[in-house]
Amino acid sequence: MEIGNFFNLLKKYRTVLIIIPLVAVITSFFLVKNLPDNYQSHAEIATGIVDASSHLLDQDPTTNVQEQQVYREFSNLMAIMKLKKLIDQVSYSLMIHDLSDPYPFRKQSKELLELRPYEKDNVLAIFKKKFATLQPLSVYDKNENSLIGLLRSMKYDERNIVKDLLIYREESSDFISVSFNSENPQLSAFVVNTLCKQFIDYYTQSVKQNESNAVNFLSNLLDTKRKALSEKTSELQQYKIQNGVLNLDEQSKAIFSQIMTYSDRKLQAEKDVISNQGAIDAIVQKFSPDERKYVESITNKYNQAIISTQDQLHILEDQYVRSGFNNKYKESLDSLQQQLSNQINLTSDKYITNPLVSKEDQVKQKLGLEISRDLAKYSVKSINDELTNLNAKFSRLVPFDAKVKTLYFDIDIAGKEYLDVLNKYNETNLRSSISIKLVQIEMAQPDVAQPSKKMLLIILSGMGSLFACLFWLFVLFYIDDTIKSPTELVNKTQLPLLGYLNKISGENLDLRKLWDVEHREKMKTFKELLRSIRFEIDQELKGEKILAITSIEPGEGKTLLAISLAYSYSMINKRVLLIDGNFNNATISNTAQPQVYLEDYFKNSQFGKSELSSSNTTVLGNRGGDVTLLEIGSEAFVKSKFDELRTKYDIVIIDTAPLTALNKSKEWLLFANKTIAVFEANRKINNIQKQHITYLKGLENKFAGWVLNKTEYDQKKEKHS
Repeated sequence: MEIGNFFNLLKKYRTVLIIIPLVAVITSFFLVKNLPDNYQSHAEIATGIVDASSHLLDQDPTTNVQEQQVYREFSNLMAIMKLKKLIDQVSYSLMIHDLSDPYPFRKQSKELLELRPYEKDNVLAIFKKKFATLQPLSVYDKNENSLIGLLRSMKYDERNIVKDLLIYREESSDFISVSFNSENPQLSAFVVNTLCKQFIDYYTQSVKQNESNAVNFLSNLLDTKRKALSEKTSELQQYKIQNGVLNLDEQSKAIFSQIMTYSDRKLQAEKDVISNQGAIDAIVQKFSPDERKYVESITNKYNQAIISTQDQLHILEDQYVRSGFNNKYKESLDSLQQQLSNQINLTSDKYITNPLVSKEDQVKQKLGLEISRDLAKYSVKSINDELTNLNAKFSRLVPFDAKVKTLYFDIDIAGKEYLDVLNKYNETNLRSSISIKLVQIEMAQPDVAQPSKKMLLIILSGMGSLFACLFWLFVLFYIDDTIKSPTELVNKTQLPLLGYLNKISGENLDLRKLWDVEHREKMKTFKELLRSIRFEIDQELKGEKILAITSIEPGEGKTLLAISLAYSYSMINKRVLLIDGNFNNATISNTAQPQVYLEDYFKNSQFGKSELSSSNTTVLGNRGGDVTLLEIGSEAFVKSKFDELRTKYDIVIIDTAPLTALNKSKEWLLFANKTIAVFEANRKINNIQKQHITYLKGLENKFAGWVLNKTEYDQKKEKHS
């Protein structure tokens, strides 16, 4: 497809391209002439979402607000504002106003005018009730469904309101803009202000209810956690009281310290026993049996007093150990030890020694060591008893410690849960007191009419219709597979072209008058193109004289071409024979009324032979009917007759049947020197026609070329462009 062909198509339909947009413009003018003016009212709502002054207490200053979160919050607010229940509130308000106010926003609809006064009162009461309870109208209720029809008749229903309602965020600001367009400035302002008020009330109530529910839930949870913490603390206290536990850590440290002290005293006492016994044994070894007997007999009465004092000292020592070495027993112990020392000294003074050996010091030392040994032995026993008692106390503290630690752990968990809930409660309580508060900072006011768009609509209608026409023509051009120019015919058939003929205007052309003077101007271009075709035919014939003219389909113009060529050749003083070989449609025969018919001329018989005149232009007609050339005469006879015709005429033109007539056309082509085919412009080549084109290709050199007929193609304009 060439762009030039598209412009030719536009030129062809230029009248349509002018009339349709013009009609659209005129129609649009009358349609928009009576359109009412448009009034827009605008309001602003401050949300506090991105306003830093609204988050001084409930937001960490180091935390940046995520843009995605801000976008979601604004989207949520605008979605709430478009809820059907809020739009219904606006609808109810409009109906209440128009039913109760003497100056309604719109004229009452036909449905509303048909209501009686008491019915209007009932309708008004229902709308007020629905408005107060924030309830929708039910389509399943007959009365309420009729009210929905009233809303639609007044164009106060949700669909009509949302259509002219615009809700958006002002760029990256903290404000939500609400706009409404209508034919009444008071109506526009009323809708915007009512919607903003209902939205703020509904959102505030919803937020407060949610915050109240959250605070109450956290308060109840806080009481539960506080009670659990108190129960765990009370359980620990009762356990300590019941088991006499004050401070396990301090008690265990004190008992352990006492154990270590007694262990040290025990080690020291054991050392004293061993050392004193060793010293006593060493002294005893120094006495002979006679000396020991003498000493023991003299000191026996003093030993009884020493033993008594030792018993008292043992009892006091035991009390001193059991008291944990209390200092109040220290003075008594020192007093008894002093008394014991005096008794030992008295015993040593009464010693009667052997005059040969003086043993006074050894005896005194021995007695002192024995007393110290006995005291140390008794101390070890008392210390062991006390260590056993202390270890038992320490062991008894172990299960107490495990239980107390478990209780402390439970208290710690309960305390953390309580603090977490307390922090959440305080945070929620703080946010609920300073939560986002929507404020309508700019009230909608009746404004002047918007700039008229009537002229714009008229222009758009004209441009739209023009574009639609252009688009429609382009679609037709794009899907058009017909052949319009000689170049397309050559490209699609791959066969040569002799020329083309323009389309002759008018219907039912009379071939007898086509070349008259009155048609001379109309045929001027046709004649020029025909002369060109005649020249090309002469170049192809190269002295030969038999030319067959055919076509693929009937009605493509081969008969007109045959007649025109015959006339053209006669104009250059050539003797021309025009044979009407189309038995199915003998147009030439019916027009020319020939004197000789080919059924007679080519009949292979010695009777009734016909002779042709030798005038410049002769027509050999046919009587028509279901007959073929070779049925009239044999091939050899027909060939001899054509040889005879070559001697009489300069050019023999055969108008054959179309190729769709099969052998009726092909029999004529057997005797032609050259064959030309006529193809009508603006036709497609289908699969059946491709078979006939293949046949023409099989003629090879005998096929002279195509003649494209009835075309609007203009070679001069193409060269000029």
